[in-house]
Amino acid sequence: MSNEIQVEKVLDFKGLPCPMPVVKISQEINNVEVGQVVEVHTTDPGSLSDFPAWAATSGNEVVKTDQSDDVIKIYVKRLK
Repeated sequence: MSNEIQVEKVLDFKGLPCPMPVVKISQEINNVEVGQVVEVHTTDPGSLSDFPAWAATSGNEVVKTDQSDDVIKIYVKRLK
């Protein structure tokens, strides 16, 4: 069985300063169905703490975070 995450939508928030990536995901998460995953690309290091905090208060889930030298990929699952 594969552990691959099925991504419904990819959002490019690279270059946006804090708090814009979280503001944008809060607007965009409702554009996918409950249970689907959105992959966010950001360059804002604050997103590493902002997204889990936002997910906890919004009822969604950060299922995975990948960080390379220049891009942070955050996978958010819509739960409600």
